[in-house]
Amino acid sequence: MEPGVLQATDWQFIFANRQTLLLGVVVTVLLTATSLTLGFALGFPAGAIEVYGDSWLASTVNTAGIVLRGTPIVVLIFLFHFGLPIPQLGTVPVIDMKLAVFVAAMLALGLRSAAYQGQVFRGSIQSISEGQLEAARSVGMSKRQAIRHVVFPQAVRRSLPGFQNEFTIVLKDTSVAIGIGLAELLTRAERLYLQPGRDTAVIEVLIVISMIYFVLTFTTNRALDYVHSRYAIPGGNS
Repeated sequence: MEPGVLQATDWQFIFANRQTLLLGVVVTVLLTATSLTLGFALGFPAGAIEVYGDSWLASTVNTAGIVLRGTPIVVLIFLFHFGLPIPQLGTVPVIDMKLAVFVAAMLALGLRSAAYQGQVFRGSIQSISEGQLEAARSVGMSKRQAIRHVVFPQAVRRSLPGFQNEFTIVLKDTSVAIGIGLAELLTRAERLYLQPGRDTAVIEVLIVISMIYFVLTFTTNRALDYVHSRYAIPGGNS
């Protein structure tokens, strides 16, 4: 068989192992969703602290964000996997996923995402004019109430385009978890074409997983586009 020539048997091999790739998609989606959730839970308060927090606290949060954004994600994943005392939590049946490895990857991706989401939210908060805060104060709201009920809801809406970019980045970065053996999509794909005695189907497998990543990215971004247009601030510039 000539190398580089697509063979029907290679596509049949992929179809026969479709469940393996599907389980990899499940792990990839779970890792993306949990990492983004952790990033939002930490990133939104971080953005607010940088705008409204005390100077020392804002400086601390800003420094932590710079460190996380400046560290390659593969380094963070290895640090969390080998450097943290994460207990061996066992393996999730069916999807063959080691929980300790998943937690390490989630923490690395989630904290790095928080560093970026914090900047997205900081910019969104600062885009709300001071006049709105003053107007809320003039009708009897405290500063905290004005921030919570006037500024934050608008900031979340304006942050959606930035969140779309962050989703795409986190989804693609889940593939780096191959370095610690997490059974996500790329890891399972590699296991397929590295089976003993098999030297074909590499290109076909890579084409299939590229298509899967594209479908996941495209559908989620279109959904976020709809949410953004549906909840855009009337008369706003975003």
